[in-house]
Amino acid sequence: QVQLVESGGGSVQAGGSLRLSCAASGYTASAYLMGWFRQAPGKEREGVAALRYGSTTYADSVKGRFTISQDNAKNTVYLQMNSLKPEDTAMYYCAADPPPTSWLRALTPGGYDYWGQGTQVTVSS
Repeated sequence: QVQLVESGGGSVQAGGSLRLSCAASGYTASAYLMGWFRQAPGKEREGVAALRYGSTTYADSVKGRFTISQDNAKNTVYLQMNSLKPEDTAMYYCAADPPPTSWLRALTPGGYDYWGQGTQVTVSS
């Protein structure tokens, strides 16, 4: 049974930082394509960052500010978010896709089979 549990969301002022965690169970995350997505009210879900075999990719809106990483020993994926902006406010979701995976769909919601419950991030001015 594949399960993803996010944590680390909260409220922060613009310019602050948060680290989101995604604890995986039922599979080995290092063998999967792992991604972070976000969805603001009234907007479509969008890809933020993804990781596979040590390779990473980011949405243009977060490049240089966000970092995705993985702790294989803990089977956990992280999203370090720095220099947060009000437009980063959204529900953030962790997602996983088993092999075979498509790196070209790493930031596309339809490219993933499993999803966490989400954790809210709110950035104030």
